[in-house]
Amino acid sequence: MEISGKVAIVTGAGAGIGAALAQRLVANGARVLLADLDAQAAANVADAIGDGAVAVGGDVADEKVIQDLIDRAAAEFGPVDLYFANAGIGGGPGLDSTDAQWSAALEVNVLAHVRAARLLMPGWLERGSGYFVSTASAAGLLTQIGSAPYSVTKHAAVGFAEWLSVTYGDKGIRVSCICPMGVDTQLLRGGLIPEDAAAGELAIKAVTTAGAVLPPEQVAEAVLAGIDAEHFLILPHPEVLKMYRHKGADYDRWLEGMRRFQAALGAGHAPPVD
Repeated sequence: MEISGKVAIVTGAGAGIGAALAQRLVANGARVLLADLDAQAAANVADAIGDGAVAVGGDVADEKVIQDLIDRAAAEFGPVDLYFANAGIGGGPGLDSTDAQWSAALEVNVLAHVRAARLLMPGWLERGSGYFVSTASAAGLLTQIGSAPYSVTKHAAVGFAEWLSVTYGDKGIRVSCICPMGVDTQLLRGGLIPEDAAAGELAIKAVTTAGAVLPPEQVAEAVLAGIDAEHFLILPHPEVLKMYRHKGADYDRWLEGMRRFQAALGAGHAPPVD
């Protein structure tokens, strides 16, 4: 898809990958509505970008908020061409994660994508074009040591993106799924499991020792290149594909290797279950 002249919504755009995506999109000629739970953070990014960017605050897991974003983008710039379901949160650690932690991760990491697609698809099908971009994680292809809710919901995000592509790919709708490993964001710097410092440290260590931690700007460049080529999987860390192939080639061996990796990180036993 040619980015220039297109209208995009980017969620989680107050910092990190979302902010970098918004900046690169506008630099390439798109007009962008930035959405974030932190309205001031989104406004600061939009102000720094200048013309072609508008910021809105709100919970992007709320269907009414998503509808308001779509309506605002249409009023400011025109019908939405691209939707970047980028907002994401961590979650609890393991089996001791609370139902509230599971629900929050499911709402933001999965159901926010479902609700956005539900609202956008009728217009996109009528126009015969649209692009849905899901920010998942390498955890959605592999796993996330230290956090069950994060791992499970990122798997679900990949699965939903696959379903969208299969179901609507022959009707002019394009879908991409971003699956990076470590990215220098607030989530990686301590927000993955804020309620459990030990589990959070383990999860972060698992990411930072597996490969390079990339700046958000480098990820944004990879995303725009992937959209230009209309690739489904966008892998800012190319080595993820090799890991994914090893997993599929011998699942038992891969699981054994992950257990060894976990033990080497200093987590040779499972966390207690309350």
